[in-house]
Amino acid sequence: MLNKKINNKTFESIKHIDENGIEFWYARELMKVLEYSKWENFRKVIDKAMIACENSGFSIKDCFPDVRKSIISGKGKEDFIEDYRLNRYACYLIAQNGDTRKKVISLAQTYFAVQTRKMEINEKEYGLLSEDEKRFYQRNLTKKGNYSLNQVAKNAGVKNFDKFHNAGYKGLYNGETADAIAKRKGLRYREEILDNMGSDELIVNLFRISQAEQKLRKDRIQGENEANMTHYEVGKKVRNAIADIGGTMPEDLPTPRKSLKQLEKESKKELKNKDKT
Repeated sequence: MLNKKINNKTFESIKHIDENGIEFWYARELMKVLEYSKWENFRKVIDKAMIACENSGFSIKDCFPDVRKSIISGKGKEDFIEDYRLNRYACYLIAQNGDTRKKVISLAQTYFAVQTRKMEINEKEYGLLSEDEKRFYQRNLTKKGNYSLNQVAKNAGVKNFDKFHNAGYKGLYNGETADAIAKRKGLRYREEILDNMGSDELIVNLFRISQAEQKLRKDRIQGENEANMTHYEVGKKVRNAIADIGGTMPEDLPTPRKSLKQLEKESKKELKNKDKT
């Protein structure tokens, strides 16, 4: 069972802020929270995360700056211990490459994935957005994520994309397909379910999408059935992570009163009326 004392506040409690207001985490402090007892073992996870960072086109020096610390040994000799000052993305990559048998790793993956997505715009700016603005922002990220996932799924041999995406929904929504979700939300025929989700529900689906893409790549999944099963398992694991941290299940999150398509139409109509005046 996941240690009940480990939650989002735990990751916040070891967060540091420098003189410029930049957030960071020390690797040795994160190591303890992620339940690694030996630095040598955790260092291997960091090495994998660094490779992923470089492959993603980001600078290792920016994400994992070395901050060796001076210590005095029992004999009075000065020595140095290895440590890193990690940004959010570095923490996310470490969680991605951690021991998945540890329940706390799933929690870390969820926490840092959500926070990293939010940091794609200035965190202060995101906080100032209205709920509908957050929905548009997260929906845009979800569209990009689905496009990228589709490319990877296609290379894995997926041809029936409706079935592939339904596999992910079934895992995350406790057996519900896209049609079942739409029916529960009271949507019209062929109305897009993602346009009828709040920002929190979109973030959960975005996490499912990004994790499915990474697993298809990392495990080099081949074959349509294998890809579908992988997507289902990822959705199920995301659901289990939500349960572990006591979060709200996606099907229990409220459906917004207006779809994003409706909000777009109203916005265009309002602009036209302004142009006439």
